[in-house]
Amino acid sequence: MFTGIVTDIGEVIAAEERAQGLRRLTIACAYDPSSIAIGASICCSGVCMTAVATATNTFSVDAAAETLNVTTVGHWRTGTRINLERSLKMGDELGGHLVSGHVDGLAELAKREDLTDMARLILRVPRPLAHFIAQKGSVALDGVSLTINDVADNQFSVLIIPHTLSVTTLGAVKPGDSLNLEVDVMARYAARLMETR
Repeated sequence: MFTGIVTDIGEVIAAEERAQGLRRLTIACAYDPSSIAIGASICCSGVCMTAVATATNTFSVDAAAETLNVTTVGHWRTGTRINLERSLKMGDELGGHLVSGHVDGLAELAKREDLTDMARLILRVPRPLAHFIAQKGSVALDGVSLTINDVADNQFSVLIIPHTLSVTTLGAVKPGDSLNLEVDVMARYAARLMETR
């Protein structure tokens, strides 16, 4: 589990095709590699991935076909910058909201309004996911915990504050970009309960 509070921006420095549709990605970061256990979970732009190797200032993960097909990971290349978060430990501060790193789909940035030191992002989501999006609810975009401002049909908006613009990759997103979307787990379970009644 994660909180959606990004602790580093990593950069893909190698992408190696492996057997049977597997791709190994090596990511440069500021984390001490000795603190990353092989098998540890690291949230990479909203996708929970398993560390399979470490070296000086890097860790590697393997992305399988499903991850490559349904998330933005399939488009990551050398130089791609990604939001990173280590997994939550018991007793850690829960600064954002509970994030599993299981991507529900892709949100498309429909419009960006740059304000004084802030940005308002208007995103379009696949219609099957729209009913999970609620005003003042939580959502994770590329692993960043955000509060939803407005909702209209299958679009919603979020306001990105200066700090978030500077410490995540959201400062560089532009209209047409796709972002990994994870809906609030409580919204998912509430919708499922309503379906089974």
